[in-house]
Amino acid sequence: MADQTNHNQAGEVAPSTVDKQAPSVAEEHAPSTDSPEATDIPTANAPDPKAANPEDNPNAAKPAAVPPKREKPAAAAKAAGGEKAAATGEKAAAAAATGEKPAAAAKAAKKEKAPAVEDKPFVEFIEQDYLPALQKAIAQQGVQDLQVSFAKQKVPITGFESAEECWQIIGSWTEIGQRQFNLYFPEEDIQGKKGFSCNEGKKPSTLESFLIDERRITLDLLVFGLVQRLDGQKWLGIN
Repeated sequence: MADQTNHNQAGEVAPSTVDKQAPSVAEEHAPSTDSPEATDIPTANAPDPKAANPEDNPNAAKPAAVPPKREKPAAAAKAAGGEKAAATGEKAAAAAATGEKPAAAAKAAKKEKAPAVEDKPFVEFIEQDYLPALQKAIAQQGVQDLQVSFAKQKVPITGFESAEECWQIIGSWTEIGQRQFNLYFPEEDIQGKKGFSCNEGKKPSTLESFLIDERRITLDLLVFGLVQRLDGQKWLGIN
């Protein structure tokens, strides 16, 4: 190995260039003994400040964004229902404060149920509703010359001469002989006791009960019952 020491003309050994530079370099980067100072010498453990700052370094890792919390469908629906109920309650409270009636109550008041024809006074019901309906029903059975009257008189049956007068519907026609029927209302009430009699040119001899098993008498039932009884007498249709 060659001797790297330089010799001057006097034979003295001169220091190498490396030896001359080492003290100055070490001194330049050595920390001061008076106070601690940071050096610009990078180390393996110290992070690069520029690399750690995402604003200065676009390649730096950014923290993951936290997704917004999603409400469950049931919870969202419940919340919406609560808001709707609250709004309805506010409207009701406002209507009550102003004295206004709710729409449902106002609508119900406008559409009050009309009274049934059967609730009319007895005479009014017979003259206005029952007689026209009865004449139409009997005419549909083929009777063309039906005569119907409504009167308060004695019962034309033997044995009832001393009885009080009562309201009666008297119907008659003469297409095939003289035929007459009487419908009696001794209590002046279609829901009360009723009687029936019929004859063919002679005085009736029997007074029958009429529609005694029905709990409530209606216009249609009263018409149907009499037409059925006349048909049972074989007075209607092809009889």
